[in-house]
Amino acid sequence: MRDYQKLDVWKKAHLMVLHVYKVILPCFPPAHEKFDLHSQVKRAAYSVPLNIVEGAGRRTEKDFAHFLDNALGSVQEMEYACFLAKDLEYLDESKYLEIYKISGEVKAMLIGLIKHLRP
Repeated sequence: MRDYQKLDVWKKAHLMVLHVYKVILPCFPPAHEKFDLHSQVKRAAYSVPLNIVEGAGRRTEKDFAHFLDNALGSVQEMEYACFLAKDLEYLDESKYLEIYKISGEVKAMLIGLIKHLRP
């Protein structure tokens, strides 16, 4: 079993979730019809470190890589949801570019670790 808290990718994903909660989600309007996108961004964001944690608890590198693949998909999902929020004018361009940069770093780290685990 791996100690997920020692993984740089988990640390970065955790910081990404904090950024989403503290910077991105407060920009969303409180209207009821916008709640679904707010919820989707939130769930996709915290799914990333949760998948890393779950995968780290698996016995084989193949299983770990599978959960990292899931985390990668969640980053992509969150990235698109933020893009949509920008186009709907919930997020300004600068906040979108911040989360896009952070998510790109997380994706690169995930891809690097997946490549390392898969020969």
